[in-house]
Amino acid sequence: MKSSSASDCFKRQVFKQTCQDFNLPYLETAYLNIIGRNEAGVKEILCTSYGDAMDYPVFRQQWKQTYLNIVENQAIPVKDGVIELLQWLQQQHVPMVVATSTNKQLALKKLELAGLNSFFSTVTAGDEVSKGKPDPEIYLLTAKRLNVKPEQCLAFEDSNNGITAAIAANMQAFQIIDLVEPSDEVKTFGHHILSSMHEALALLKQQA
Repeated sequence: MKSSSASDCFKRQVFKQTCQDFNLPYLETAYLNIIGRNEAGVKEILCTSYGDAMDYPVFRQQWKQTYLNIVENQAIPVKDGVIELLQWLQQQHVPMVVATSTNKQLALKKLELAGLNSFFSTVTAGDEVSKGKPDPEIYLLTAKRLNVKPEQCLAFEDSNNGITAAIAANMQAFQIIDLVEPSDEVKTFGHHILSSMHEALALLKQQA
């Protein structure tokens, strides 16, 4: 099972630019807290963080439209090592699914542009669940669609929200450090914390 991991650096730049357009400060803590969350979770965090200074519906419209204008026409860079990992899992006949907080239509488009859609049998998206990460609902639904027990699944994540969801779903979790360092709480989970997808692949080969 593979969780989507679009370039968070790219997403952050779009968010920063939108903040600048609205004369709002870029709040790093708020941004890092929304990574991996669905729309409802993002709204709650940003409205709490910015208060009355942010007209959220207007801000969201421009933020999302700017992002869509880019990703609908060009592929977001794929994390180094992802292709090799997916190819190896495919060779091992491991079914793969994307579990992402992104809405389904956009997620499918991003996979197509990145040339990754052939690896995955389906996508479980943020608009298909009522509770976003860190709640495990999206992972439990994905396991159900695969007709396998959650504990038989591997989950690859790069955010604390995502890894919390995977652990809560009782999956074997791999956290690939990106923008967000594992929090002190997350470090107590006992999962695999790695610096790259190459490390994840090497570990899986050792376990095979």
